[in-house]
Amino acid sequence: MEDLTLEITEEMAGERIDKVVSAMDEDWSRSQIANWVKDGAIKVNGETVKPNYKVRLDDVIIATPPILEELDVVPEDLNLEIVYEDADVLVVNKPKGMVVHPAPGHSQGTLVNGLMHHCTDLSGINGVVRPGIVHRIDKDTSGLLMVAKNDAAHQSLVDQLVKKTVTRKYVALVHGHIPHDKGTIDAPIARDPKERQNMSVVDKGKHAVTHFRVLERFGNFTLVECRLETGRTHQIRVHMKYIGFPLVGDPKYGPRKTMDIGGQALHAEVIGFNHPKTGEYMEFSADMPAEFAELLESLREKD
Repeated sequence: MEDLTLEITEEMAGERIDKVVSAMDEDWSRSQIANWVKDGAIKVNGETVKPNYKVRLDDVIIATPPILEELDVVPEDLNLEIVYEDADVLVVNKPKGMVVHPAPGHSQGTLVNGLMHHCTDLSGINGVVRPGIVHRIDKDTSGLLMVAKNDAAHQSLVDQLVKKTVTRKYVALVHGHIPHDKGTIDAPIARDPKERQNMSVVDKGKHAVTHFRVLERFGNFTLVECRLETGRTHQIRVHMKYIGFPLVGDPKYGPRKTMDIGGQALHAEVIGFNHPKTGEYMEFSADMPAEFAELLESLREKD
């Protein structure tokens, strides 16, 4: 894996190094990062620091995580829906049911397999298993992802995620009648101490903020738009469950009696960012999948 470099801005100054670095990749836990700092795999201005080091303006962090077992990733023609593409970035509309990148036991049919067939110029920052992947959405969540085609673009997009300047809006169908038209969920997220395969709201978890507004109500169901301020694993699914309105069809966080629709009713509808080279703000949207739209129509007919 190539070195990943991050220059500290005013917004990041004063934060612990493990917190700042964890924003580079959601798969990296803060305890894992602390070990890398101790081992010298993460340095500040070329020097080793302690795990509780608080970053300063203009610090340069260089992360060289240990190389994990690499998989043989084979390009596949998966007929990806490319919404936008130029020499630096592309935006893809991922279908529901597609995993973003290969993992042990799941090496084919992923978005990365399709991207490698579509183009050969993808950033190498995340290694051969996750070329170009800046952020992810869950397997059964459909919608838009931004992909970096070179390392400079990758770094720019990561910096924008860290600074919280990327626009990410989702539509979700949840159980229950939300009485208020909008709200903000500010609740930290971490691994569930009892169910390690799940995430949950935990006092000492990572800072997580979701803004939502009601789009439509259908008796015991509500359609909401969720805007991510942070991007924690399963954030919308965990946050909506936390306030008592779990996502329809969610096998992990939904109620036992939910609709069998092959996974959560969640679609990444809007992505917006500043172009890595020109600085121009660009925003893209993708209609929800046909089956999601048909589900809503059936609820309107019953309402």
